[in-house]
Amino acid sequence: MTAGAARERRWLLLVETGDHYWLGRVSDPSEDEIGAAEASLRHVGTGGFLAVSEGDYWSRGPMSLLEVRRLNKPDASFEVAVAAFLAKRRVAVESAS
Repeated sequence: MTAGAARERRWLLLVETGDHYWLGRVSDPSEDEIGAAEASLRHVGTGGFLAVSEGDYWSRGPMSLLEVRRLNKPDASFEVAVAAFLAKRRVAVESAS
C-alpha cells in the first residue's frame, strides 16, 4: 500500500446500521447532495451521519471516520454506526481476499 492510499479521504453517508454510500473524494459534497441524502434517509425512515473517512476501505489497515453532521435525527450514536460500519467492512475485505 502506498502512503497516499493510507491517507485517502472520502465523504460518505453513514447509516445507523453501518451501511454507507460514498459521496465523493475530490471535492466536498454540495448542500444539494447533502439535502438529497437526508431526504433519502427520511424516505426510508432512518437517520445517519455525514462523515469523512480516512484510509483505504479495501485494505486490512486501519480506517477512521469523523462525524461532520447528523442527518434526519438518527436514533443510534455515531460510535454505534461506526462499529457497525467497521464490522461490515471487515466481512467485505475478508470475502474479497
